[in-house]
Amino acid sequence: MIDRLKLYLDLIRWNRPAGWLLLLWPTLSALWVAADGFPGWHLVAVFTLGTILMRSAGCCVNDVADREFDKHVKRTAQRPVTSGRLGVKEALLLGVVLALWAFVLVLSTNRVTVAWSFAALAVTLAYPYAKRFVSMPQAVLGVAFSFGIPMAFAAVQSEVPLLAWGLLMGNLFWVLAYDTEYAMVDRDDDLKIGMKTSAITLGQWDVAAIAGFYAAFLTIWALLLDAPEGSAWLWVGLAGAAAQAVWHVWLIKDRSREGCFKAFRLNHWVGFSVFLGLVLSHT
Repeated sequence: MIDRLKLYLDLIRWNRPAGWLLLLWPTLSALWVAADGFPGWHLVAVFTLGTILMRSAGCCVNDVADREFDKHVKRTAQRPVTSGRLGVKEALLLGVVLALWAFVLVLSTNRVTVAWSFAALAVTLAYPYAKRFVSMPQAVLGVAFSFGIPMAFAAVQSEVPLLAWGLLMGNLFWVLAYDTEYAMVDRDDDLKIGMKTSAITLGQWDVAAIAGFYAAFLTIWALLLDAPEGSAWLWVGLAGAAAQAVWHVWLIKDRSREGCFKAFRLNHWVGFSVFLGLVLSHT
């Protein structure tokens, strides 16, 4: 039983929280914006736990979908499903259970949020297969990883205003930045197996494009959050995120696996900086 539990925890990347933190910070930021301040502990708990559960469920689906490709990639060859230590049906069953738990949490909000949760699920399920057909599947991931934003607005306001979609679009650029860094780590292996990624599509323009993605993300959020008229704390948060983005571009400039992976792994601090600035600006 203990060994099985370890496999499950490995499958959902429990020892690598950076993955769900990348989803959590923009989602919580959207909650604060939608509520114009603290949204209440109920919604904070629902969206925090829901984010962890849905990201974990997504890992189950992703590993099943990519099990044949992952065998040829150094970084992923020993994943539980890929290595055969965990069966496909068992992994999918775990994913279903986790998604159902997340859905139970959503049921404690309102009908609008429940309705949008089905769209979020559809995008989550589509992403693993987008890598076979879309030249920049990171854009699909960007929608999936940003869907907590409209859901947060729905939970607070019972509607999804244009502001939510604008923030989603801005956050999509951030996902493009950090997931392209991630794809750069596996570029050599992905080229051999015919996987489509933004790192391959962008080619020699990858580093410049990532710098542009970071700039687009921060500019869109600054404009939509009316930073020029807002609190100085919001500027501090955005400036902290921008400084980290510059550092990450420096880390990846030589396209080394170590530098690219480090930039990806530390990206959740970019989102945290923006979130912290938002929270402090509403105090």
